[in-house]
Amino acid sequence: MSTKPENVDTPQGLAFALTAYIMWGFLPLYMKMLAHIPPTEVVAHRVIWSVPIAGVLLLALGRMGDLKAALRSPRVLGMGCVTAAFVSINWGIYVWSVGAGYALEAALGYYINPLFSIALGALLLGERLTRAQMVAVGLATLAVVILTVEAGRLPLAALGLTFSWGFYAFFKKSLPIGPNQGFLLEVLILTIPAIGYIAYLTTTGQSHFASVRFDTLLLLGCGVVTAVPLIIYANGAKLLKLSTIAILQYIAPTMIFLVAVFVFKEPFGGARMVAFPLIWAALVIYSTSLLREMRRKGRQALTDAAPPREA
Repeated sequence: MSTKPENVDTPQGLAFALTAYIMWGFLPLYMKMLAHIPPTEVVAHRVIWSVPIAGVLLLALGRMGDLKAALRSPRVLGMGCVTAAFVSINWGIYVWSVGAGYALEAALGYYINPLFSIALGALLLGERLTRAQMVAVGLATLAVVILTVEAGRLPLAALGLTFSWGFYAFFKKSLPIGPNQGFLLEVLILTIPAIGYIAYLTTTGQSHFASVRFDTLLLLGCGVVTAVPLIIYANGAKLLKLSTIAILQYIAPTMIFLVAVFVFKEPFGGARMVAFPLIWAALVIYSTSLLREMRRKGRQALTDAAPPREA
């Protein structure tokens, strides 16, 4: 009898995924409180305080053996260094963009990300784009061009988040260990430079940790706001269809967008009133195409599995 889980949506999976995306949606509010601290210091603390949380989870799951095997493999360690580098760059850009008043660009970056992943698959893996996907990527590109012309510069925060997370996801697919083990491997790799950087800040009197009680508590909490949503998401993704995850992923950037406009009062006018609707239209086209393809494959799988009719 097969033990392979069914490709169905479960209430538990939906609850996990919604919780993770909502936590990511509110994350700018937390990061805004850290705006007076340099992003590099915040990222270092995100790394350091994520280790015990991820470590306790693996111990509870009894999966430390996978991590030990990964640490003994030069190939896996090398791949882990690549993914760790990209995720740390992504965290740094995100922390900086929220603190510097570019949360709208952060939302834009995460909106564009799935479309960039499609283009990346076509360029690096030779995947063929459907007509709908080409239209969606074209609309996203047009939106970036409009923002660039209006501002006189590229939306660097948005593009930085898009590229760093897109390449992180691309290389993460090749990392031959589970998501929880992979996350702990990445933060363990990053812990060495993170501790070295915090030690430098401490010895030069530049560290915010242990200097002001509120700052210390916020920096300690970076581990929770970093690791917990990722862990919850990883468990939810196992209990949901791919198409459901694809639609739910827009919750976080939508919440970031709303927080940026209505809480942080970032300006939303001019080119942004044209560019964001273009992105939303691209995502509708992309999502509709994805859902149709998933349904087609589902029907095909049912047809292939059906017993042959007697002559």
